[in-house]
Amino acid sequence: MRCSLALAAALMAGPAAAAPLCDELGFAGLLASCNRGAPIELTLASGQPLHSGDQPVELQSGAYYELEITADGSAELALSGPGFFRNIWINEIVINDIEIRPMAVDSLEFDAAGAARISFVAIKPGSVELKIPGSTGDSQRVQFAIR
Repeated sequence: MRCSLALAAALMAGPAAAAPLCDELGFAGLLASCNRGAPIELTLASGQPLHSGDQPVELQSGAYYELEITADGSAELALSGPGFFRNIWINEIVINDIEIRPMAVDSLEFDAAGAARISFVAIKPGSVELKIPGSTGDSQRVQFAIR
């Protein structure tokens, strides 16, 4: 019986730790400015690391984030992460001031220099990654830990 009570207490404590960043979400809900995590920046460039910050990138379940992806045009590069995209809710993808509100995404490919911004809410806890398809180096992937 004690194990069941301890397990129930641990399960009940889990969601509280993953609560949104602000107490009063207000009219905007999860998209409220007080619920926004730090922006994440990735650079697609031939022979350069994808992400220069600490890894894994820590995300909080229920928090809103913006992921800015910039390609320098040095090569045709893609960014793939079906696991990442399945663990988030995408608010929109903005490319050249065109807002796209997709139901699902598997990858983005840059044929030339440009930028895309993905705004999303982290949903499902776990470890996921975005990577350049076909690459094997650790510098060509970025790990995310959704808590």
